[in-house]
Amino acid sequence: MTFKGNKKSLPVRYCQTCNKPMTWRKKWENCWDEVKYCSERCRRERRQLTVGRADSDNRE
Repeated sequence: MTFKGNKKSLPVRYCQTCNKPMTWRKKWENCWDEVKYCSERCRRERRQLTVGRADSDNRE
């Protein structure tokens, strides 16, 4: 996908941690299908939440 000057036509994806909308960037051109988080912080928090849930499930 190339940018033609119309930002409304760019694809949008939502962060899996905070549900913040992320718009396609040239930087993500080759890995857009793999983009899941809006920031490094959200990526780290998601991993901690997942680990926390697994620990709490094992305690019950």
